[in-house]
Amino acid sequence: MKATDAGAQVTVSWAAVSGATAYRVYRSTTQGQRGTLIGSTSSTSLADSTVVNGTTYYFVVTASNATGEGAASAAASVTHGTAWTNAKYGGGGYVTGLVFHPTSANVLYARTDVGGAYRWNQATKAWVPITDGFSGAEGSYHGVESIALDPNNDQAVYLVGGMYASADATARLYRSSDRGDHWSHVDLPFSAGGNNNGRAIGERLMVDPNKPSTLFYGSRTAGLWKSADSGATWAQVNALSSTKMSADQINAAGGQVMGVELVVYDTGTRGTGTATSTLYAAIAPDYVSVAGLGSNLYKSTNGGASWTAVSTPVSGSHIPHMVRAADGKFYVVFTQGAGPSSPGPARLYKFDGGSTWTLLNSNDASGYGGLSVFGTGSTARIALGVTNTWGNYSGQKIVQLSDDGGSTWREIAATMPHTPADDGFSGWIDDVEIDPSDRDHVLHVYGGGIWETRNASSATPSWTFAVDGLEETCALALRTPPAGAPYPVIYSVGDVGTWVYTDLAKKPTQGPSTQWSNGNSSDVAWSDPLYIAGVGLLNSSGKGTGFWSGDGGKTWATFASLAAGGVANTSEASNIAVTARNKAVWAPADSVPSYTTDNGASWTATNLPALTVIGGFPRSYRMVADRKNPNKVYAYDSGGAWWGTPGKVYVSTDGGHNFTLSPGSVSANLRANPFGNTSMAVNPNVEGDLWLADGNAVYHSVDSGANWTKLSNFASVWGSRDPGQWPEVQGASVLALGKARAGAAYSAAVYVVGAMNGVWGVYRSDDAGTSWQRFNDDAHQFGGINLMAADQNLYGRVYTAGGCRGLFYSN
Repeated sequence: MKATDAGAQVTVSWAAVSGATAYRVYRSTTQGQRGTLIGSTSSTSLADSTVVNGTTYYFVVTASNATGEGAASAAASVTHGTAWTNAKYGGGGYVTGLVFHPTSANVLYARTDVGGAYRWNQATKAWVPITDGFSGAEGSYHGVESIALDPNNDQAVYLVGGMYASADATARLYRSSDRGDHWSHVDLPFSAGGNNNGRAIGERLMVDPNKPSTLFYGSRTAGLWKSADSGATWAQVNALSSTKMSADQINAAGGQVMGVELVVYDTGTRGTGTATSTLYAAIAPDYVSVAGLGSNLYKSTNGGASWTAVSTPVSGSHIPHMVRAADGKFYVVFTQGAGPSSPGPARLYKFDGGSTWTLLNSNDASGYGGLSVFGTGSTARIALGVTNTWGNYSGQKIVQLSDDGGSTWREIAATMPHTPADDGFSGWIDDVEIDPSDRDHVLHVYGGGIWETRNASSATPSWTFAVDGLEETCALALRTPPAGAPYPVIYSVGDVGTWVYTDLAKKPTQGPSTQWSNGNSSDVAWSDPLYIAGVGLLNSSGKGTGFWSGDGGKTWATFASLAAGGVANTSEASNIAVTARNKAVWAPADSVPSYTTDNGASWTATNLPALTVIGGFPRSYRMVADRKNPNKVYAYDSGGAWWGTPGKVYVSTDGGHNFTLSPGSVSANLRANPFGNTSMAVNPNVEGDLWLADGNAVYHSVDSGANWTKLSNFASVWGSRDPGQWPEVQGASVLALGKARAGAAYSAAVYVVGAMNGVWGVYRSDDAGTSWQRFNDDAHQFGGINLMAADQNLYGRVYTAGGCRGLFYSN
C-alpha cells in the first residue's frame, strides 16, 4: 500500500484475514520494508496521524492468530483524510508539569490542566499534541494530573487524566509504547484533579526504575495505590492508610484536596528486575488529618509493605516537589499553599535520608513551586521556582539558580532578556526543570505556557517562549464573516478575550482588549462585515462588558451602556446577534435579551419570557440573525438542563424587538439540554433556512422556524446511565453551514458534531442532510468539539474548538 501527499493523516484499511485475531500495521518510506510499527488493532483499519505532507509512505499489514504473526493481508487501501491545523496563538494556558526522560536526550513531555499532553519534537523545535485522539466522551481526561516515564524504555509513557477530584472513580490511566502516538487505557478506582488546586504538585505517578511493571500513584482522595502489572490492576496501599475520603469531606474542602502529593524512589540503579525497596510518599495536610497520620512525609524500606513517618523540619505544609540526586541526597520543597501560586512561607531543604536536614533557601513572602537538580554535592546546580511573584523588576525572584549545592543563589529570569519581550513570565512558577542532558537548558512553566533558556550559565540568560505547537486556549465562541471579508474568523476565548484573525499562521493582534478577560460571544453585520460586536467578562472586576469595531477589528470601543443583566450575568451562555451596523440583540446569561439600534447608547428589553435558572447550568436564549433578511431574528431556548422544559424557538420579524413562539418548535418536541450542548445556525444564502441541534438530534426548518423536520441520522449514545438523563455521547450538539460544494444541489455545506450509528465525529452533508460523510477521524477528536463555524470562502473549511486545544481549521 502506498500513500503520497497524505496531508496530516491517512487511514489504512484492509480485508479481514480468516482466523486472524489481531493485525499489525507498519509504515516505511522504503518499498518492501516493514519499517516502523504504528499500531496494533483487532479491526480492519487504523488511522496514522504522524505522516508528513509530500512524503511517500509504504504500509504493510500483518495478521496474527494464536500461533503467531502471519503474512500480509492481500486486500488493502489508503484513504487520505482531512488535515487539521492549529491556528497560531501560542500557549495561552497553564502547563502544570514537564517530564524529561532521565537518560534519552530531548525526550520531554508537557502536561496541562485542561488541554491534554504534548511531546517535544527536537527536529522541528515544536510540541506535538499526543492526546488529540481522545474522543468527545474523553474530554475530562484532557485534565492531565501526572505523567510517568519508564527509565529503561524511552518509548513507554504513562498518563493519568481526570479533571476534578471526587469520591467517585473517575480517573483513567493511559499507556503508550510509542511515546504517545497510540494509547490504551485502564479505568482507575479513584479520581484525579488535573484542574484542581495543586495541579502542578508531583509527579504523583512513578514507574519503578528497577522493575518497571511496578507503579505507584498518590491519589487526592483515596491514599496511595500500587500496580504490579504495568497499571492493568491497582490496589490501595493499606499499610500507609486505607482511608478514602467521603463526598462530604471532599465537598467541605471545596473539592480542593491534595491527598498523597508525590512518590519518589530511592535508587540509583535501573533494570535489575527486583523492585526498589526504599521509597518516599509526601502527604498533604488534608489527608494527614482525615487519615490520622503523623507526618507529611513517609518512608518505606520494603517496597511499600510497611511505612514509617519521617520527622521533617516543617510541619503542616505541602511538599510540591522532592528530587533525588545521584549521590542519594534529597532536595525537598516545603510551601504553605498547594498552588497554583502558593503565597508562602516556603523552605528548601537538603535531606540525607536519615535524620539530617540542611536549610538551603527560605522565603517568607512567596512560595516555592518548581525544583530541579543537576549534579551532586557542592557543585550541584539547583533551579528553584519562586511562585506567587508578579512583575519583572530588579530584586524580583522568579527562578533562582545555585551552582554550589545551595550555598549561594542568583536570579536568572527577572529582568533578563525575553523573546517576545512583551509576554509575561512571572506568577505561577510551579515547575522548573534542568535538562538532564544539558545543564544550561532550563525551562519553567507559568500561567500562559513555557519559557526556556539555553544559556543558564550566562550572567544574563536569554529566554524564549517555548510554545510552538502548544495551543491551550479554551474557546467560548466562534464566528465567521461573509465571503470577501478581510478576516476569516473571530475567536472568543476564556481568559484571553476576543481576537480577529487576519492570518491563521500568526498570533492575532486585533482585539478589543489585552486585559485578563473572557470573550463570550461576537457577531458581524452580514451586509457590512467591517462592523463587529461582542460581549464578555473583565475577570479583574468580575463585570461584564460589550464592545464593537467599525473597521473589521483594527480599532475598538466599548458600548456606552450595557444591556440589563450584562454587568452581572456574564457566564459563557451570554451571546449577541448583529442585524446591521449599530444594531444588535444581546442575551446576557439568565436574562431577558435586549436590543440596541444606536450602537449600544441605549438598550430596550425584548418581549421574550424570563428564563428560570436550572441547576446552576449557564442559560440564555441563543440568538441568530437571518443573513438574507436582517429583520428576522431567531431565539432558541434549549430548556436549561436535561430535566428542564422542552426546547422552543421564538421568531422576530422586526429586527429582534418583539418575538413570537413558533408552535412548530413546540410540536417538534425538542429535547431539553444545557445551553452548551445545543446549537442553531442559519443558511446564509437562503432566507428562513434554519438548522438546530438539540443535543440529541438535528432539525431543519425552511420556513423561518414555523415547522421543523427531524433528521433520523443522528442519535445519542446511551450507556449505563438512566436513559432519561445524560447520554454517554451527545447525538448532535454543534452545527455550522459553510460554502457549498461546486455543483451541489443544496446551497450550503452542513457540518454537524454528533453521533451517527454510534460513532461520534464531525459529519458533512452536501445535500441538505440526505446523505452524510464523516469529516474527521479517530486521531483528530480533540477531547470533544464544542464549537464550530464554517468558512464562506472555501468549501471544506471549518473552524472548530474544544478540549481547550485552541482553534483548529480544516484543509
